[in-house]
Amino acid sequence: MTTTGAATPTTDPVRGERERRRVSARVRILLWLLLVMAVALASVAATTRSILLRDTDQRINGLLAQEAGEFANFEEQGFDPETGRPFTDPGRLLRVFLERQYADLDEELVGLVGEVGSRPTQIIQQREIPVGRPLHEDADARRRIYASPDSTGVLDRPEGEIRWAKVTVARYGGEPAAAFVVAFHPGREQARADEVFRVLLAISGVALLMTTGIAWVVAGRILKPVRLVRTTAAQLTEQDLTRRIPVHGRDDVAALAETFNAMLDRLERAFATQRRFVDDAGHELRTPITIVRGHLELMGGAEENAAEREETVRLVTDELDRMSRIVEDLLLLAKAERPDFVTPEPVQLAELTADVYVKARTLGDREWVLDGVADREAHLDPQRITQAMVQLAQNAVQHTTTGQRVRMGSRADGPRVELYVADSGPGVQPQDAEVIFERFRRGTARRGVRGTGAGLGLSIVRAIAEGHGGRVDLRTTEGGGATFVLTLD
Repeated sequence: MTTTGAATPTTDPVRGERERRRVSARVRILLWLLLVMAVALASVAATTRSILLRDTDQRINGLLAQEAGEFANFEEQGFDPETGRPFTDPGRLLRVFLERQYADLDEELVGLVGEVGSRPTQIIQQREIPVGRPLHEDADARRRIYASPDSTGVLDRPEGEIRWAKVTVARYGGEPAAAFVVAFHPGREQARADEVFRVLLAISGVALLMTTGIAWVVAGRILKPVRLVRTTAAQLTEQDLTRRIPVHGRDDVAALAETFNAMLDRLERAFATQRRFVDDAGHELRTPITIVRGHLELMGGAEENAAEREETVRLVTDELDRMSRIVEDLLLLAKAERPDFVTPEPVQLAELTADVYVKARTLGDREWVLDGVADREAHLDPQRITQAMVQLAQNAVQHTTTGQRVRMGSRADGPRVELYVADSGPGVQPQDAEVIFERFRRGTARRGVRGTGAGLGLSIVRAIAEGHGGRVDLRTTEGGGATFVLTLD
């Protein structure tokens, strides 16, 4: 058994599970914003650390090259302050040079004297070096540097990395007898860069926390109209389409609210039209149904003669035909909403006008006049235009009497095409001009006019005109009557 009435919400476990798993737009926006900011801030921190380490490397390399260059220059051009002559003893050369140098805090200047491969004697500056194990305390490291054929290098140790540069001092016979080594311990410089990196990460974390709070509030305010749209849509029913969303501002969200309100306006008008349409259709169909039922009930009487039975059958058939026409017209108007309602094609307007005129002449004994034709080609649906023009001609027949004039024709004005039917009947009252094109509406002048229409003819004409992107207009006729004009742009 089928019941009708207001729909009641049903419990859908699957839908309920989806609702529970759904992440709100506010949370998604916040998560994406935090992800982008976290990646950006981490990239900034990592890039800053990389730049600091690169600058540290460049400074260390420059310092090593400077110290090595100064020693090489001193070896070549220097004089022993005791003799006033060039140095002949490598040990004396290293001592004098080291006495005159002021090294950085993390820098070591060491002189090594002895045969390569042996354990060299070292000459150092007497000062504190703030590292775990300076080079002058690491005999193995000194031996490896002294034996290395390279002039620069990096020595990796568990106690910390050493960057070094070496200048070999040869005996005057040509064999290496000593070496000047400048060593730099980059651990503190690198730790400083790491400290900056950690500080930036901490600041980024605080910034993310602040951004989370601010973004949560801002996203809530921005999405408030969207939530209102959702809430309003959930509260809409067929019986209540009056709710609207308040519009604030001039941004995209406000435009969304305005668009939603406009959609609700169209829905409200559509539902109102639908209800009025159903009421009017029910009213129009109720009358012939009542007539048919009454006459069928009378047919059951025993005293009914053949003439009365024949008259009853005729009346019933007429009413059934009228109901059939109403249903066909309703189906046609429903089809008018479809995009394939009209199928335009190139048509010779003069030929079409003449064909419509010939068909209209059979509708009634009137003075039919082909007023004029437009000799040009038009892009339209000939069957639908013929249907509209015949309907206008039928309307003219119903509002005129035998012998009265009905004019038909077509004309062109640039790209615009007009087809018209003009009668010499009583015309249309001013108060009726706005309503006669609506469904199931008749003008006051129609009352008392013989006919079986349901008030759908002019609605069909308007639907055909609008299907072509045009319109149908009502104009006054000189000398009395009404002129209906199909205007197609």
